[in-house]
Amino acid sequence: MAYNLESLVKILEQILHPDHHKPIWILDPDKKPMIESLLEKARSLRNFFENSSSAVTVDGIRDLESFVGAAAQDAEDILESHLTDQILSAPGGKGFTLSPPNLSELNTRLDSAVEEMRKIMSRIRMAKQDQDPKNVVVGITEDVNKLRDWLTNLQDTGARKVVPIVGMGGIGKSTLARHLYDDSFIISHFDTRAWSTVSQNYNVHKILLDLLGCVTGKPTDEMLGEEDDQLGLRLHQNLKRRRYLIVLDDIWNIEPWEHIARRYFPDDGNGSRIIVTTRESKVADDTGSGSPHHLMNLLKDDESWKLLHQKVFATQETCTPELEDVGRRIANNCRGLPLAINVIGGLLSQAKRSPESWEQIAKDVSSVVADKEQFSNILSLSYNNLPYHLKPCFLYMGAFPENYEIRASRLIKLWVSEGFLKPVSDTSPEEAAQIYLKALVDRNLIFVHRQEPKGNAKSYSLHDLLRDLCVRKAHEEKFLLVKAPDGLPSDTLQLRRMSTRDPNISAKQMQYARSFLFTGAASREILSDVVSEFRLLRVLDILGIKSDQFPEEILQLVNLRYLALSSAETLPSSISRLRILQTLIVQAIASSSWPCAITPAILDMTQLRHIKFKGTYVRYHDKIRTRSVVQKNLISLSTIAISQLSHKFLETVGNMKELGIICGCPSSPERDLTLPHKLEKLKCSSTDLSYTQVFLSCLIFPSTLKKLTVSGCIIMDGHMNKIGELPNLEVLKLRKDHFDSSMWEPSEGGFSRLRFLLLEDLDLVNWIADYSHFPRLEHLVIRGCSDLEEIPPGIGEITTLEIIEVQRSSASAVASALKIQEEQADYGVQVRFGPSH
Repeated sequence: MAYNLESLVKILEQILHPDHHKPIWILDPDKKPMIESLLEKARSLRNFFENSSSAVTVDGIRDLESFVGAAAQDAEDILESHLTDQILSAPGGKGFTLSPPNLSELNTRLDSAVEEMRKIMSRIRMAKQDQDPKNVVVGITEDVNKLRDWLTNLQDTGARKVVPIVGMGGIGKSTLARHLYDDSFIISHFDTRAWSTVSQNYNVHKILLDLLGCVTGKPTDEMLGEEDDQLGLRLHQNLKRRRYLIVLDDIWNIEPWEHIARRYFPDDGNGSRIIVTTRESKVADDTGSGSPHHLMNLLKDDESWKLLHQKVFATQETCTPELEDVGRRIANNCRGLPLAINVIGGLLSQAKRSPESWEQIAKDVSSVVADKEQFSNILSLSYNNLPYHLKPCFLYMGAFPENYEIRASRLIKLWVSEGFLKPVSDTSPEEAAQIYLKALVDRNLIFVHRQEPKGNAKSYSLHDLLRDLCVRKAHEEKFLLVKAPDGLPSDTLQLRRMSTRDPNISAKQMQYARSFLFTGAASREILSDVVSEFRLLRVLDILGIKSDQFPEEILQLVNLRYLALSSAETLPSSISRLRILQTLIVQAIASSSWPCAITPAILDMTQLRHIKFKGTYVRYHDKIRTRSVVQKNLISLSTIAISQLSHKFLETVGNMKELGIICGCPSSPERDLTLPHKLEKLKCSSTDLSYTQVFLSCLIFPSTLKKLTVSGCIIMDGHMNKIGELPNLEVLKLRKDHFDSSMWEPSEGGFSRLRFLLLEDLDLVNWIADYSHFPRLEHLVIRGCSDLEEIPPGIGEITTLEIIEVQRSSASAVASALKIQEEQADYGVQVRFGPSH
């Protein structure tokens, strides 16, 4: 079940405790006890599912999940429909008494769920699930050789060591482990070997019998009747003083390691080894191996074809050129996943050996593979075993197009708005989302696509076949519809989310939708249907719909938490009707008058967490604000004119972490950016160089700043020294700036914590620096600096430096980079050049 009850809990909490500065409803006192009872039951059920996600095979739990999901979603529909009706009908936004209907019925349904939950809690048992590893070995020769050497290194025959093999489901972890286990050199090196497949719902007794069977032969009747501790002691005695190799295949959590390996595997300092295969990096960490994980990579195209060929054709059978052409396309479309290739190979081995037959299969290999029970079941295990709170987050990845780079910042804002995130200790929702993302990466369900200079993930990607799993599961569980151009399926009435690029929308089939993500391009005409039918929307992402005028109908969506749109017109003052909006993203379109003025009302919307303007910037008239509302939730604001950063405003945004400012006027009074006492990221840019001579001089930078970007500004003598004094600055990006003296010589002791430095499209000529100016620099990028005479030789002496990138820059800068590479070759400094070099 993808529904995680967190959303219902948040709605009930909101009804009981409206937290905006001027609540517009009072809960009917007669209804308060029933709302409190609903909240208690919802929290109880939520905690049950969170703590029993590994027991998904228990009799009745899937039915309970479906029942609870349906009941909870009905409760959401009733509560939010009533709340929306009341807000829209309240004259002039005046207050009202909130008296939700059908509460007795909802309580009765959750009572039944709680009673069934108690019954299930009394009979939860672990179930057996085994997997058969594939024996065809392609593309892992290098892996085998590397691990064989490591396992049998005669120079390292000391303490027992663990070799963790980590990778996504179906990538070949078990195959690699089995090949090592059966290797003749491995067999001769170790005194004894043992293998057990642990699986998702492990059984200690079975694992111990498996291992003893490998070491001593077929288990005796006496052994079959022994308790776990007796079997463990027997295993320990048989392994004692022997150099052993043990494979624990397919471990899903650390518990079997704690129950078996730590207790019964002796460490006699004789070079014994344990191979652990797992989908989750945290499990590998928790084995305490101390050695790096061996990460499994997807197969290359040639390796994919070789594996498919081996699976389809017998030793003496040849493949015609016509079949090979189609076969290679099929293999490549399996995206390097060995399990997918094995499954599709099994299908092709039974199909007619003709190009026509194979072409039919090649049309949609991903769908063919995903339909095969073998592949589906194995990859589904990764989803079924996800903790309760992570399931909706994973399924949400299916909302993005295939091969799409998913920006972390966008994904996090969407998850927060959807209400998926349960607070973790004292963390913010955004910090909780980072924890969730890391958990999905550790489980090899999503991959880091790009990293920020600080090492944090900037964007993520999803293997095509895992996306197929996302989309299929999301549709099965009525969680999300990814709409194809061939029309909307007839069974989607109760779907809560929709992602589409097709402007032809059958909106009446989505009346309870909470999310609408439009990934195509269209005119604003489609908005009328969306707004009139999707009245309970929390997320509306329509950046691809161009509108010369602000679409006023959006203001009817009073349940919105996330709004992203493109417009050429100023935001109206009535935007404040969206009282619980958390994220506002506005993209200026080509016909817009630039910049975009906004009403002061937007700065009175106390639930806003993120305000982002693209291609334009915010300006408003602070003088006509009648009061200053403390924006305790506002985390990021970009981009706003510096003239709007009054002392009064800055005092109201004390929790803001990210700020983008622009200088577009000659006068620049001093701005104290220490007032937002948590500010970590700052972007400074200008619309006209003639205005920016004193721009940087007028800013008082906070000591909390970790990342600074300066674009299109004049850099005077002393500006860089001022920046260099920031004690926590880790990332500095200078783009299209003008150095007033064409020279930069940092002062001693500056940039003490800087790790990443970007110099892009600058008119800098002379740069004088060495290791004393950037003692912790790890990554330097020089891009588009055609006047730069050289990269200072002393840069190469920085002991922490790992990478220098040079692109579109002067020949002398390139030559100096090559010289640094030659001189520092022994210290591992990498120098990379762009396409022009």
